[in-house]
Amino acid sequence: MDNLFILLLIPVLGALVLAFVRQARTAKQLALLVSLLSLALTIPFLVNFVPDASMQFEQRFAWIPALGIHFYIGIDGISLPLVLLTNGLIPLIILSAFSHDYKGGFYALVLFMQAGLLLVFTALDAFAFYVGWEVALIPIYFICALWGGENRIRVNLKFFIYTFFGSLLMLIAIIYLHVQVPSGDYELSSFYQLALDSGTQRWIFWAFFIAFAIKMPIFPFHTWQPDTYTEAPTAGTMLLAAIMLKMGVYGLIRWLIPIAPLGVAAYGQLALVLCIIGVVYASIIAFKQGDAKRLIAYSSIAHVGLIGAGVFVWNVQGLQGAIIQMINHGISVLGLFFVVDILVRRLGTRDLAAMGGIAKSAPVLAIMFLTIVMGAIGLPLTNGFIGEFLLLMGIYQYGVWYAVFGGLTIILAAVYLLRMYQKVMLGEVNAQTSNFADLKGTEWVVLAVVVVLVVGIGVYPKPLLDISEAAVTELIDKVSLVK
Repeated sequence: MDNLFILLLIPVLGALVLAFVRQARTAKQLALLVSLLSLALTIPFLVNFVPDASMQFEQRFAWIPALGIHFYIGIDGISLPLVLLTNGLIPLIILSAFSHDYKGGFYALVLFMQAGLLLVFTALDAFAFYVGWEVALIPIYFICALWGGENRIRVNLKFFIYTFFGSLLMLIAIIYLHVQVPSGDYELSSFYQLALDSGTQRWIFWAFFIAFAIKMPIFPFHTWQPDTYTEAPTAGTMLLAAIMLKMGVYGLIRWLIPIAPLGVAAYGQLALVLCIIGVVYASIIAFKQGDAKRLIAYSSIAHVGLIGAGVFVWNVQGLQGAIIQMINHGISVLGLFFVVDILVRRLGTRDLAAMGGIAKSAPVLAIMFLTIVMGAIGLPLTNGFIGEFLLLMGIYQYGVWYAVFGGLTIILAAVYLLRMYQKVMLGEVNAQTSNFADLKGTEWVVLAVVVVLVVGIGVYPKPLLDISEAAVTELIDKVSLVK
């Protein structure tokens, strides 16, 4: 079955059922079952997908015909990898939460967010895209507010204000574009065909860019991120870092650049510089962190800065690198945050200074953790290597110095991530870490799957690259930017 509407409907139905489940054990099992069903239903789309530039599996329903609004969705080589990422990581996120006694409401919010994410990645109508954008925001707000740390209310308010402001700007741009469409609809293809003057495209650029830059986040729109990632429960942090930030990158590729190419020609270089600044700035701050979760949060800003730079150079290598690196970053950052969750549950602290020598009593965790760290750094034959290689190749074609400073992400990531590994796993055992238990149960399953993906994609990335190649090439040919 390759009915795309069903793929979006399953997590919604699962969320509605789970909202009424009060027993934690039943909620866990049901949530995992629904997420695995969503993953299974994704397989036909992958099997039946033709790796060309066309939009496939399209479905259109009249939603509010009087206003020109349709529920119009489809998949191509750019959106399919993100659909796979979403439905592939949600079961791992749910499994990672098994060590906590969350009831049905928590898992209902996770699945509801999954539906919003899928709508963002498949929407071919701007109204549907905006609905998915907001639907994905609401559950993560409640996840962070209800199950977050002691400063969750203050931090969550800042997160909400940032994202709501960006969403409002994007909504204004969408309404303006809708008014310009002769047929009065919200379809992406109609927006692409608009002949907007340079001045209009410039403000459209900023309206979309700020919304997407906040979500990713790009420097200097990042200040909500470290606090939110740190205060959110681990499953919430995984949702934010592994999947949700990709909404912003996808928005750049699918909506911003094709709709406002003259705006990108005017301000794209500035956006590229902001991305590169974020790489260096966040890496330096990550090095200074003593809190393991906060360190990985800044690491995420650095890595997504390089991904954003790959988009704005607007060539095949940069865009291909951005798409595959979104997948790789999602996998690696999920694994890193889960390792931190294991450490916190065993030791009761995220302070690196309180750790050490854990590899002696937990060798399996040490090996898996090291593999994930190597993937995040971009060691050859791990998943991060091919993405960073393509990104830097694309950035180099745009300008050598951009590649030089962008490439610092590899060196600096090696410094702060290996430093973290050394402080956690090596050195002398202390009173807290002397009886550290190795992986067990679902912990082993989650990290084993992550390690297999890190190595598997690193050794053989061709299937993922083949999915997006034709769509990327056609989009680059169709949308030419004046450099």
